[in-house]
Amino acid sequence: MQQNINIKNKRARFDYEILDTYTAGIVLGGTEIKSIRLGKANLSQSFCEFNDKGELFVVNMQVDEYSHGSYYNHKPKAERKLLLNKRELKKLRKEVTTSGLTIIPLNLFINDRGLAKVNIGLAKGKKLYDKRDTIKDRDTKRNLDRVKKSFNN
Repeated sequence: MQQNINIKNKRARFDYEILDTYTAGIVLGGTEIKSIRLGKANLSQSFCEFNDKGELFVVNMQVDEYSHGSYYNHKPKAERKLLLNKRELKKLRKEVTTSGLTIIPLNLFINDRGLAKVNIGLAKGKKLYDKRDTIKDRDTKRNLDRVKKSFNN
């Protein structure tokens, strides 16, 4: 029954430089977890922010409605609370407010106990020239791998 669910935010590592990562639990309703287990979630435009009480929420995370849900179905783009230790929350809040860093969800997965978890990263936005360097490095690595493969054969 347990299948490997790992939903990634592919734009995160391209648009941001990840400085630190954390694993957080996420508060979900009944139809939300069922939809995630079917792989119907999207993290591409999502980010995290603190509310007035100091709680961390994921904003813009798309979890599609469950197909077999009735009128108890959830809202697809609702804010969802993240669960972290008090010490981690305090550290993240300090970094965000003082340094101007952002918190980005990197991937959403189901652990071995069946609970939904989110890997979040403390990130710094990349400039345009940094993105160009990333593309250039990726292309040269691909070409180098091609040459190595043709040389070995």
